[in-house]
Amino acid sequence: MILKTQPRDYQKTIFETAINKNTLVVLPTGVGKTLISLMLSTERLKKYPLEKILILAPTKPLVEQHIQSFKKELPDLFADLQLFTGAVPAKERQKIWQTAEIIFSTPQCVANDLKNYLYDLKNVSLLVIDEAHRCLKNYDYTTVAKFYKQQAQHPRTLGLTASPGSEVAKVNQICKHLEIEEVESRTRDSPDVKPYLQELEFEKVEVDFPKEFAEIQVLFQRIFNKKVSELRNRKLLYGPANKISLLKLQRSLAKQAGSRNYNAMVGMSICAQAIKISHGSELLETQTLSGLNTYLEQIIKDAKAKKSKAAQNLFKSPDFQAALVSLSLLLQQKREHPKIEKIEELVKDEFAENKKTKIMIFTQFRETATSISKKINSIKNVRAKIFVGQAKKLNSKGETSGLSQKEQKKVIEEFREGKINVLVATSIGEEGLDIPEVSAVIFYETIPSAIRKIQRTGRTARLAPGKLIMLITKKTRDEIYHYASSARERKMHKTLQTVKEQMKNKIKVKTLEDFR
Repeated sequence: MILKTQPRDYQKTIFETAINKNTLVVLPTGVGKTLISLMLSTERLKKYPLEKILILAPTKPLVEQHIQSFKKELPDLFADLQLFTGAVPAKERQKIWQTAEIIFSTPQCVANDLKNYLYDLKNVSLLVIDEAHRCLKNYDYTTVAKFYKQQAQHPRTLGLTASPGSEVAKVNQICKHLEIEEVESRTRDSPDVKPYLQELEFEKVEVDFPKEFAEIQVLFQRIFNKKVSELRNRKLLYGPANKISLLKLQRSLAKQAGSRNYNAMVGMSICAQAIKISHGSELLETQTLSGLNTYLEQIIKDAKAKKSKAAQNLFKSPDFQAALVSLSLLLQQKREHPKIEKIEELVKDEFAENKKTKIMIFTQFRETATSISKKINSIKNVRAKIFVGQAKKLNSKGETSGLSQKEQKKVIEEFREGKINVLVATSIGEEGLDIPEVSAVIFYETIPSAIRKIQRTGRTARLAPGKLIMLITKKTRDEIYHYASSARERKMHKTLQTVKEQMKNKIKVKTLEDFR
């Protein structure tokens, strides 16, 4: 083996499978999926020295991370490594493709180039798909995989993910798109992985949902129930009324409204009101009062500017007006969600225990990340920064609320060097990125997704013992989401076992497409 890092036993086992079969590798974050792709790349280049390797990752920072890993591990001049991103003009990519031996790219670049006949995948002996759980529907991964099936003369596919999801049909869909023949999955507790990882201490920290918050929640729930009843009375909504079902209904009504269907047009506005108030409830229960206030101010602004019929109708509602009054009183009293105080206490305790600690705090929303960062930066020895995605639009104050990819790289570098010791991240901190190991991961709120829970947890307890602390507001959706993600994680392992059995016994499987 020409690599500088000695592979672990489980990596060798998975590599042996991947040599002979298209393989989906399911491993926790930070336990070495990239090394397996490196091992397989060198093996394929030896077997087919005149062919290429194509490695795809969903974002530019992830692609850059992969090429750096390869450069670090491979001897100089082993192969011509080239990076494709949107910043490289298409004609330039066409030229580079002719001589490159290992190409690292976002799927969008390659999918567009293939559609424009700039090159083909005939001489690609290995296709590596990182974050393979995205290989669904019309995502560009699916397009590239389709071209690869049709064109490659010596095809081999390697899919990498921390979690492919908990639904059998969804995992089968990923496997079908990538023509997967074998699934290799491990957890932190797998006998061949466990010796390489450190102890992970789990702590569930519960806070009470204040009575004054619950009073606002009752008003929101009253509006929501009224809107749901209106949708049912109009024969537009059947079954449960939740965020997912309402968003699906909204898409369906938008199609019908195009043909001047009056009931669908009215239904769209009612549906939008239910979705808006449901989001307000989520902010109230799980985030910050300041974040909720910003959100409601935008609804008021849209109503006054007559930008949205849904906003206008909500603003007229007596219950909505009552909620605004109650929220205003709480803000005047400088009240905030109890989780903000609790997170300050938890961070203080971690630094009291160890001044050199590094912490990663995860939250859903940028506004919450900013509030947390401001709060904990008042603690002695704490140097916190937010780590969020690129801003697609201006926030309510007319400012950009995100970080460019250059700024993101700088924040990670500062965290690695110790200039920052607390990273407050949104979902961008979950997927793949080479963020240094942390002593503790804190979930500001629980999330229903098993994929995201596994990715967040993987940031600690790899090289040193770590902590996972989960904040839960009692009697709110925090509790529901916590149990949902835990149940889905358990289900995911059963799902992978089912898919393996189906492959082994060559059973005809159902994919998502069969349910449409």
